[in-house]
Amino acid sequence: MLERPNGDVVGIEVKASFDLHAGDAKGLRSLRDRLGSTFVTGIVLHCGDRAQRLDDRIVALPISALWSTNQG
Repeated sequence: MLERPNGDVVGIEVKASFDLHAGDAKGLRSLRDRLGSTFVTGIVLHCGDRAQRLDDRIVALPISALWSTNQG
């Protein structure tokens, strides 16, 4: 969890799997529902190769996105 001085929160989970399932964002959904509007976004980092939206304000990103320099 990352929290800004103004109270905004970003939740981050890391999964060792290549395939994601609905339950992989369970903790972030719970955090989002508890925090309401102060929850800005949730990110599930995984070993797969595609980004996808999992739920409202929750996305999945390949962990390689942390060091990717795709510049166009």
